[in-house]
Amino acid sequence: MIQQKVATHQWFQDSVVYQIYPRSFQDSNHDGIGDLNGIRSRLDYLQKLGVDVLWLNPIYKSPDKDNGYDIADYEAIQPVFGTMTDFDQLLADIHEHGLKLMMDLVVNHTSDQHKWFQASKQSQDNPFSDFYIWRDPVDGHEPNNWGSYFGGPAWTYVPERGQYYLHLFAPGQPDLNWENPAVREHVYDLMRFWLDKGVDGFRMDVINFISKPAGLPDAPQPTGAKYGNVEPMVADGPLLNDYLQEMNREVLSHYDVMTVGEMPSSVPADVVNYANLNGSELNMVFQFEHVTLAANPDARLGKWNDQSVKLVDLKHALNHWEMDLDGKGWNSLYWNNHDQPRAVSRFATDDPKYRVAAAKMLGGTLHFLQGTPYVYEGEEIGMTNAHFTELTQYEDLESINGYHQIVDEERATDATHMLKYLENISRDNARTPMQWDASQNAGFSDATPWFGLNQNYVQINVATALAKQDSVFYFYQKLIQLRHQYAIIRYGSFEPLDEEDPQVYAYRRHLDGQTLLVESNFTTDTLTRNYDHPGNATVLIDNYGQDAGQTLRPYEMKAYLYSDAEN
Repeated sequence: MIQQKVATHQWFQDSVVYQIYPRSFQDSNHDGIGDLNGIRSRLDYLQKLGVDVLWLNPIYKSPDKDNGYDIADYEAIQPVFGTMTDFDQLLADIHEHGLKLMMDLVVNHTSDQHKWFQASKQSQDNPFSDFYIWRDPVDGHEPNNWGSYFGGPAWTYVPERGQYYLHLFAPGQPDLNWENPAVREHVYDLMRFWLDKGVDGFRMDVINFISKPAGLPDAPQPTGAKYGNVEPMVADGPLLNDYLQEMNREVLSHYDVMTVGEMPSSVPADVVNYANLNGSELNMVFQFEHVTLAANPDARLGKWNDQSVKLVDLKHALNHWEMDLDGKGWNSLYWNNHDQPRAVSRFATDDPKYRVAAAKMLGGTLHFLQGTPYVYEGEEIGMTNAHFTELTQYEDLESINGYHQIVDEERATDATHMLKYLENISRDNARTPMQWDASQNAGFSDATPWFGLNQNYVQINVATALAKQDSVFYFYQKLIQLRHQYAIIRYGSFEPLDEEDPQVYAYRRHLDGQTLLVESNFTTDTLTRNYDHPGNATVLIDNYGQDAGQTLRPYEMKAYLYSDAEN
């Protein structure tokens, strides 16, 4: 068996990251919106869980057309979250708790309220005129057929310039022109601003979209669709490696930081460059393969579906990333985040009979893989999808626009089906307020929350989890402790087992004469499997609390550690 060796271990490889969606985490000033001081009040909880790094979604000044991903001022705090003084105190407290802080870097686009864009749109001849991607009309229409991720065309016309500007997302999120060296230098300056404050890294929003193809040609257009599918055109553009290497050379290499790039459509052959172990670009990426497996057979509907994920497909997706990056790059490990539905609802079940076992099983399956694990707020207590049933209950721009485009404009499906798709996959499933206890508003706020609560907060909450030693919380705490304790979990090479088994996900990890065997039952059935390990193998963890040998109970997950000499 080939033993994987990492020449130099870096702190990000030993870390577990906890993602905080500030708006939904904890309100401290009675306005129903989470804030920086609310996060400060929960640092003891996060320290108890055992995580190493906190990642905050954007907290910058913003018109909030996309909940902070449209930034109007990169060096100012959104007032509803607090002040820069509040941020400085939060950062100091995070470090005092032995934790690190990773900020969200959104530099594919800005807000249309940013001073750069306000100047750029005034004319075709000013210092900021080339900061964004402008094109002349073609036959009186948009420059190409590109569609926005949030519905409608990816172009908006500005009479002052007599041109269209590109926005891959909302019209309020114009794309920056990275081919302009002045844009890149302004981005590097704002990165230095936060790094000089002492932040410990960046998560980089859709960073693989910053290099656009020459000539901006038309995109593939599904039959019956109004606009072209832009992602194949903008993902992993021709100058992306150059830009990331320059960013590393000019900024990142001068600080001891952690970086992860969000990269839709990226494949391992590209990621071994973006996240190589020599540190010339980024530390790791968020790939999307495993969270885009289920799809609607009607191409016009894009991501919107109510399909379950097939385990064989899931294993193939995760396994090849493990093997293809082994010894070459570094994986990020995640089930869900602010843009994805709740993990237990999507990949297992939120049936109350099995939810706890299923949530633990998913956690164990992921945390024993090679890479840096990410825990999204509430995942550690097994929070579920909200199961909203009416469009008025949704807040997310993508969800609402998608509904209107697909149901009202294109009539690709009816309202009933579209609401089922939103219930399954809308980003809003992840954005309901954190469920702290069974009191009014789940302990999130004593005011009406900015967004609707998941009504199961009375049963599923932190207070209940902390009171039960067999809760999802303590299982996650144990997973994090084991990762810190055993080098094989962090660095061991990966060996898939029975990849075509539609019920069980099993794999081995190998390092320095030891083997780790992981078995996870993704069904409600009681199964029997024999993966051939010595009788004296140590059971590191079992979500049922006691090993039943070759028997795998519903949603059971267990891990064995043994010496190769014993087998």
